[in-house]
Amino acid sequence: MQFRSVLQVLAISFIVALAGCSTTPLTTPSGSKSPSGSSATRSSTTPVLPPAGSGRGGYYKDDGPGDDIPDGLENLPDAEPRVEPYANRGNKPYVVFGKQYVPISDERPFKQRGRGSWYGKKFHGQKTSSGEPYDMYQMSAAHPTLPIPSYARVTNLSNGKQVIVRVNDRGPFHSSRVIDLSYTAALKLGYIGHGSAELEVERLLPADIERINANKGAATLVSDASPVQPPAVEAVALAPLPQNSTALAPQDPATQAALPAGFYLQFGAFSQVANAEAVRTRLMQNVGQSLPQLKVEPSNNLYRLYSGPFASRGEAAAAALQVEQSGVNKPFIVQR
Repeated sequence: MQFRSVLQVLAISFIVALAGCSTTPLTTPSGSKSPSGSSATRSSTTPVLPPAGSGRGGYYKDDGPGDDIPDGLENLPDAEPRVEPYANRGNKPYVVFGKQYVPISDERPFKQRGRGSWYGKKFHGQKTSSGEPYDMYQMSAAHPTLPIPSYARVTNLSNGKQVIVRVNDRGPFHSSRVIDLSYTAALKLGYIGHGSAELEVERLLPADIERINANKGAATLVSDASPVQPPAVEAVALAPLPQNSTALAPQDPATQAALPAGFYLQFGAFSQVANAEAVRTRLMQNVGQSLPQLKVEPSNNLYRLYSGPFASRGEAAAAALQVEQSGVNKPFIVQR
């Protein structure tokens, strides 16, 4: 159906990718675990497809579904996006079938529409272009040029279903295909039985990942009315305020000027300004003397708590270390 490893070009027609190929498949028998550790039992709800090698499926030749399919794959969570450094392999320009591909190496936005397919049993357990083993029961994808690794939101344009996948492989190298999804990702998008579907692929940039994780963290707050919850993005463990302390006067984010350019420490992102103010007060009581001003800034329906600006990333890192040594979880550094 699809093409995986560049090393396979020398031995197998129409199957290409950039990494070396492993010949030892990963097995996921009933009741066992996939390589990622998720439990697996025989599914009773997975669509029944023609077996691999039958020539009757929408997949390429001898590829197809596995023999022992874990139960509950439709409910498997999406890949959890995070900012990762690019891999040492799989990100250099390459040529397949006379066509040159230049992987993206910066943080440019990327969105495309086209036919998307899936790959399964034939490649299960073999090395991807990242060097990791391919697990057809996880939320991953192969793309010709997106960075390895990176994350993408994929939408099935025929039914509106969406998933988030981690790109860790190269392919497909077919003029009518734009992306190859894992078996499970295609299953969740509802086209596993058709072999392919019209999809939209959108890369998740670091700012998108930060927003997704901030929103996810905000959703886990017990109550936005409670001002003692930890921040949504970075959990900050703070000692309680002394009983005789006086809380700082809250800021009014709506009237604040935009933060000047520079490096900042971010302590969290909150769906309610009261939570951000509560953490700001606690930080001032615990480590305020070692930090520049602490400021709450509204952005995209969230309230982010910053300290800064610092003149350089090194100064910000030194301040973050000092905060951490004071017993507070280390914040992360952002440049504005």
